[in-house]
Amino acid sequence: MKAQPPASHFIDGEYVEDIDGTPFDSIYPATGEVIARLHAATPAIVEKAIAAAKRAQPEWAGLSPTARGRILKRAAEIMRERNRELSELETLDTGKPIQETIVADPTSGADAFEFFGGVAAAALNGDYIPLGGDFAFTKRVPLGVCVGIGAWNYPQQIACWKGAPALVAGNAMVFKPSENTPLGALKIAEILLEAGLPKGLYNVIQGDRTTGPLLVNHKDVAKVSLTGSVETGRKVAGAAASSLKHVTMELGGKSPLIVFEDADLESAIGGAMLGNFYSTGQVCSNGTRVFVQKGIKDRFLSRLKERTEKIIIGDPMDEATQLGPMVSRAQLDKVFSYIEKGKAEGATLVTGGGIPNSVSAQGTYIQPTVFADVTDEMTIAREEIFGPVMCVLDFEREDEVIARANGSEFGLSAGVFTSDLTRAHRVVDQLEAGTLWINTYNLAPVEVPFGGSKQSGFGRENSLAALNHYTELKSVYVAMGPVQSPY
Repeated sequence: MKAQPPASHFIDGEYVEDIDGTPFDSIYPATGEVIARLHAATPAIVEKAIAAAKRAQPEWAGLSPTARGRILKRAAEIMRERNRELSELETLDTGKPIQETIVADPTSGADAFEFFGGVAAAALNGDYIPLGGDFAFTKRVPLGVCVGIGAWNYPQQIACWKGAPALVAGNAMVFKPSENTPLGALKIAEILLEAGLPKGLYNVIQGDRTTGPLLVNHKDVAKVSLTGSVETGRKVAGAAASSLKHVTMELGGKSPLIVFEDADLESAIGGAMLGNFYSTGQVCSNGTRVFVQKGIKDRFLSRLKERTEKIIIGDPMDEATQLGPMVSRAQLDKVFSYIEKGKAEGATLVTGGGIPNSVSAQGTYIQPTVFADVTDEMTIAREEIFGPVMCVLDFEREDEVIARANGSEFGLSAGVFTSDLTRAHRVVDQLEAGTLWINTYNLAPVEVPFGGSKQSGFGRENSLAALNHYTELKSVYVAMGPVQSPY
C-alpha cells in the first residue's frame, strides 16, 4: 500500500524536491507500513515558497472578491467529485476509519471552500460613515503572505479551514502540515491549481518543529495561523510577537461535558462517546471531562460500558470499522501512560485500557477506555490526553459543576445535556469556553465560528469571523471642502 507523492513540497504550482532536507517516513498507523518517504524543508525550500507567495499575492489581491470566490467554489466541486479518493488518502494519512473520513474530512474542507467562496463578495465590503459635509469609509484589505501550520488529526480539513479565508481575502498562503500526516495537503494544493488558482498562492512545504520557526520568523510573513498544542502555541505566539505578526491560535483543551439528571440518557451517552472516541479520541475539542449528576451515575455508566464495548475496532479501510488506530506509536505510548496514571491515582477503570484483539500487531491500536470516580485533582482530569480515554466525574449541584468545569487552564469547548433549556442557556453563559453545545457535541459547521479562550487560544476559524483574522481594516477620511487651518 503506497501513497508516494511526486515530491515532498508543492511550490509555485509544481512539485519540488530538495534531498538535502531531513528524510522522514509517512507511516500507515493501522499496519506500521511505510507508505511514503519525504524530505523536510531546507531553508532554501522555505525561501522558495515564501518568495512565490510574495510574488503572486499582489495580483491576486487586485481581483474582485467574486472572482477569487469563484475559484474556491470550483475547488469545492472537485473535492466532492473526488471524495472517495481523498477520504482513502486521509485514512492512510491518519488511520481514521473510512466510515468517518468519507463524511467528515474532505467534505468539511469542501464546505470551507464553498462557504468562503460564496460569501466573499458580501463579506469583504466596508462601511460608509457620514460626517456632515465630509465622510469616511472603511475597507478590508489582505495582510499579504500568511503561514498555516496544521495538526495531524484533521489534515485536509485544517488545510482548507486556513486556506479558504486566507485566499478569498486576497492573501497568499504557505501551509506546513504535520510530519505525521504530510500527504493530504499536497492534494489540496493540486486541486486548487486545477480549479484555476494562480501559481504561488497556495504552497505546501513539509517539515517538523525546526521548520516552523523558519516560517514564523520570516520577515515577509504577515500572519501565522496554528492548530496545535498549547506548548507549541506559546512558542509560536511568542516568536510572532517579536515582529508583531498577526496570529490565530487554535490550541488544546480539556473540555467539560455536563450531563444533568433530566437529560435524555441515550443522547447524552451518544454525545459523550462522540466527544471522546470519534477520531480515536484525537480531537482538540473533545469533552474529556464528563460530569454526570449523581442521580443517574449508575445508569449512565452501565449503559456507557455496554455501548462502548460494542464499538467495532479493525481495518480502517473496512466501512464497518468504527474505531481505528492512534496516529503514531509515540501517541499510543503517551495515551497508555495516562491510563496507568489514572489507575495509580485511584480512578475506577470501567472498560478498555488495553490493546484490542484481532488487529495488526504492528498497528497503533488501543481500546476505547472509560474511567469513573475521577476527581478534579487527578492527572487524567487535568491534562489533555488526546486519545480515546473518557473521564467520568460526579456532581450534585449546578453551581458546583459550573465552578469545577471552569477550574481548568483550558477553555476551548464545553457541552450541556439537559431537557431544561432555561438551565442549558444559564449554564453555557457561565462556562468559560469559546465553542459550546447544548444537547449535542462536536458539531462544527463552517457557518459557525470555532475557537477557544484562556490557554486554548485566540482568534476564530470558520464563519465570517475568520475573515477578520485574514484582513486588516483601513479607514479613509474624505474632505469635501478646503482645509480650515489656524496657521
